[in-house]
Amino acid sequence: MLKRKIVLPPEHLYPADEWRITETRYSDEFVGLTETVFSLGNGFVGIRGSFEEGRPALVPGTFVNGFHETWPIVHAEGAPALARTGQTIVNVPDVTILKLYVDDEPFFLPTARIQGYERTLDMRAGTLTRELVWATDAGKHVRIRSCRLVSLEHRHVVAMTYEVTMLDDAAPIVISSMVLNRQDAHLLDDLPEYRPGDPRLATVLPHRVLNEQAAERAGRRILLGYQTTSSKMTLGVGVDHVIDTACSYQATGSLEDETAELLLTAEAMPGVPIRITKFATFQASRSIHVPELADRCSRTLDRTIRDGFDLLRTSQREHLDRFWDRADVRVRPRLNPVRQQQAIRWNLFQVAQASWRAEGAGIPAKGLTGQAYEGHYFWDTEIYVLPFLSYTQPRIARNLLRFRHSMLGRARERAAEMSQRGALFPWRTINGEEASSNFQQGTAQYHINADIAYAVRGYANVKGDGRLLGEIGAEMLVETARLWEDLGFYGADEKFHLHGVTGPDEYTTVVNDNTYTNLMARLNLNFAASTVRQLRQEQPGDYTALAHQVGLRPGEIESWERAAAAMHVPFDAQRRIHPQDDTFLNREKWDLDATPREKFPLLLHYHPLVIYRHQVLKQADIVLAMFLLG
Repeated sequence: MLKRKIVLPPEHLYPADEWRITETRYSDEFVGLTETVFSLGNGFVGIRGSFEEGRPALVPGTFVNGFHETWPIVHAEGAPALARTGQTIVNVPDVTILKLYVDDEPFFLPTARIQGYERTLDMRAGTLTRELVWATDAGKHVRIRSCRLVSLEHRHVVAMTYEVTMLDDAAPIVISSMVLNRQDAHLLDDLPEYRPGDPRLATVLPHRVLNEQAAERAGRRILLGYQTTSSKMTLGVGVDHVIDTACSYQATGSLEDETAELLLTAEAMPGVPIRITKFATFQASRSIHVPELADRCSRTLDRTIRDGFDLLRTSQREHLDRFWDRADVRVRPRLNPVRQQQAIRWNLFQVAQASWRAEGAGIPAKGLTGQAYEGHYFWDTEIYVLPFLSYTQPRIARNLLRFRHSMLGRARERAAEMSQRGALFPWRTINGEEASSNFQQGTAQYHINADIAYAVRGYANVKGDGRLLGEIGAEMLVETARLWEDLGFYGADEKFHLHGVTGPDEYTTVVNDNTYTNLMARLNLNFAASTVRQLRQEQPGDYTALAHQVGLRPGEIESWERAAAAMHVPFDAQRRIHPQDDTFLNREKWDLDATPREKFPLLLHYHPLVIYRHQVLKQADIVLAMFLLG
């Protein structure tokens, strides 16, 4: 096993705290890291933790869940049923930028003389705050305070405050509040860490993604509208400002290509704060025209400004109090307990941020913290996230299951394309279509069907929600069970086999009888059968509707049970272990110790065939199967 050293952040820069992650000094070294760690989101909108001034930045980003661009996937050699359309989440206009100038000197963190600095992600408050004192080249001292949140109460709302106080001298100051349309095709090309061959990273599209359809400014309010080039999705962005100060000031605005700006010019007096509160809202759609989205943005801004920032901050804490009351996990390790508690809570906080207001959408593999994995929904939701939510936040778990069910029509179409009965859910997707161009590591992962069935079963067992089973759960179970029965076959050994599949381990692809897949398929078949029987007995109305809807055939339930009972589960009697698949133990072992460190991860340095023919893995199939089913 390859063991990697865990690198903890420097204690003097990022002290351990159970509820907060605090940066006590700016460091160029950790800009990219903190953009992710300090990200904020609510499941609908996500904002990376870049600095208010917009620079320095490695990969700044703002994302709306499900808002994506498409492009044609070009295969060097064609074949039937290959994925044809790629999908990637779009980096939408950045509403967080607030640039500061004092005596015409720009505030720029890497070169500024800073006296006292603290930037804090508060996981109970759901805010990112920063406070520092800047000593200008003219010897004046400026206190800068900011607070940012992505509202858990109002899913479309982002809000932030930026407060500037001259501590000892008067000075003319300028605050430039901007909305910047960052075209990601121009952003990623220059990144030193960007690797075009890395399948984990977002695609850099050759064409312009966001096309401005509307731009309007009225007083301190800015309304913008966009449409994507290929997917034809629409986006509305609204920003408004509240200025609070006893200093004299003027506010003027402008609209230019890619940029909208409100310019606040003030004569700052010593000890008198100048505070600008910036409210932003996002609306996205697959079918609604830009003018309607702009109207929605305007109505949201009216309400949000009326309520004010303080009410948003209060409701943010109330939502997180409810989350932590049900979801907190306490640890008592002997070594570095505070740091470990901090890490666990940060991970739980990410679950909340990725799911809280994700109505009508899934949970991307990286949440809304960036464009990695294209913003796609994978099996991660059903296996790693949804079970936790079923116990702690059943409302969110129900929403996620309903979202999967909304893809069932396309899953049926995908199964037909693959010459199978039933439904085959996409391995990776945003809009319900299969988006993996690599069928060996994509479509071949049929276990996604059983992973969804596992999540339905887990939710039903926790909540006893027969209504959800009757409405959507049973239909998904029937169609996924049909696929397994049709995909498999009875061999000469009278066992039921599943050939040409890939398990969770993507270093071992298109194999026969992957143990994880077979075990999970068995669960899927059995649970589908028992659920249909339960509906027939306890909810006859739902059963009748289901039988009519899916065309349930006589003897079909029994055929699922026979396949489950006969399912082949690989077992090595000599070693008394379950191998990953029928041939895994016959492969040559990869010599990890002899592999140079710079050759990891293997997928970026070796041809897939080299990896596939070896006994090496990057996901522990068997361990996961034992954990889920043991």
